[in-house]
Amino acid sequence: MSEGAGSDEEGSLRILAGLLEARTGQQLATGRAWRIETSLKPLVRERGLASIDALAAEILAGRDAALAESVIDALLNNETFFFRDHGVFDLVDSEALAMLRLPRMARKRLRIWCAGCSTGQEAYSLAMMIAGDPDRWADWTIEITGTDISPAAVARAQAGLYSQFEIQRGLPVRQMMHWFEPEGENWRATRALRRLVQFRRHNVLDAPPAPGRFDLILCRNVLLYFPVPVRTRAFERLHEAIEPDGVLMLGAGETVLGQTERFISERALRGLYRPAQVLAERAGQAA
Repeated sequence: MSEGAGSDEEGSLRILAGLLEARTGQQLATGRAWRIETSLKPLVRERGLASIDALAAEILAGRDAALAESVIDALLNNETFFFRDHGVFDLVDSEALAMLRLPRMARKRLRIWCAGCSTGQEAYSLAMMIAGDPDRWADWTIEITGTDISPAAVARAQAGLYSQFEIQRGLPVRQMMHWFEPEGENWRATRALRRLVQFRRHNVLDAPPAPGRFDLILCRNVLLYFPVPVRTRAFERLHEAIEPDGVLMLGAGETVLGQTERFISERALRGLYRPAQVLAERAGQAA
């Protein structure tokens, strides 16, 4: 490859990475430029384009808004599976929900937001976990909202249709048989399960989705892809969305340290964070 060809290719990758960052806030690290080519090759073939360079030229021309949306959708990382990191769900069940349950006994209502829910497995996992403990949650109204910036991912989550590989990945057989029905070579979530979760398209950098205040927010492995200033903006939005005594769960590789003063870690419970004012009040009461 000539020096000029290499420069053209690098320019094309910058254009496509820039599109992703401008529309979603997500930034591709320099060392992960390979992911652009890998992710977009199927789209290049589908559109009958000669190369990634030709795709970048079409994006710059701005004639096809749908093409830009397709590029963004292909570049988003939608990696997920049922009960991903079982320890996380154990922590939510035994600690996060326990923190929230007693203060809400009078109204018996919980609102949960799965931000960056991808194709829905995390939100459905929560729904199965809670529905599997009917005595604990009898007479409670529990609303689970899953959001993602990808329209294709949200559509798949709403349909609740998964391949054999997806349905077996992380999902115990007992729950699979109870909550999913075979449909050809795939499996579809039962209507009863789909009723427990609502999905909508949303960017975590935008104003919080309705109802606007959530008791528990799971935002796992979403902020990893944001540069620090964007991550700080995301924390501001999450703070707007959470109840004053709510619980935020982040991914294993994410932290609030150096990113925001809005949340403080629950030191004994790795991955769980509370609005700063809650822990400040607790410290004041202990003094």
